[in-house]
Amino acid sequence: IVVSLTHFGYVKRVPVSEYRTQRRGGKGVTAHKPKEEDFVNNMFVSSTHDDILFFTDKGKVYSMKGYHLPVGTRTARGRAVVNLLQIEQDEKINAIIPIKEGSERDGFLIMATKNGLIKKTSFEEFASIRKGGKIAITLNDGDELIGVEQVYEGDDVIMAASSGKCIRFGQDNVRATGRTSMGVKS
Repeated sequence: IVVSLTHFGYVKRVPVSEYRTQRRGGKGVTAHKPKEEDFVNNMFVSSTHDDILFFTDKGKVYSMKGYHLPVGTRTARGRAVVNLLQIEQDEKINAIIPIKEGSERDGFLIMATKNGLIKKTSFEEFASIRKGGKIAITLNDGDELIGVEQVYEGDDVIMAASSGKCIRFGQDNVRATGRTSMGVKS
């Protein structure tokens, strides 16, 4: 399946067979038709049996199997995530991480916040997530989770600020902490 999530929180899955390989000079095909001023934030190929982790700006994580996502066509908008997960009305999904069925949950998740905190947590800490969600990171007042990525041994991380500056560092330079702890200033 191809899973897509828009900025305003509409999600859908489309069978991969809806897409085809194009030759030189191909025009491309519409993959998602969001509402006006909405755009696709995340799009990836997964399986219906994979777990998909949804991270919110409030620092919580929710899990859902791929086959529970609504099926849509390439031109459909999708369904609002608030109707699928038990997230609060003011919460917004900021990151999605697919987990292959039966794969080892090795590696880490690196999380970044709006105020510049970064946190690395073992992927094993997100093995079982209840329907009501789980705290992924404890945030300070006025802060919010803006990004989550999966990293492995030897990977580098590049973080960019809205001012145009960026930093590159090895994920080994960030000490792994527990799930509910706060991050460290980057």
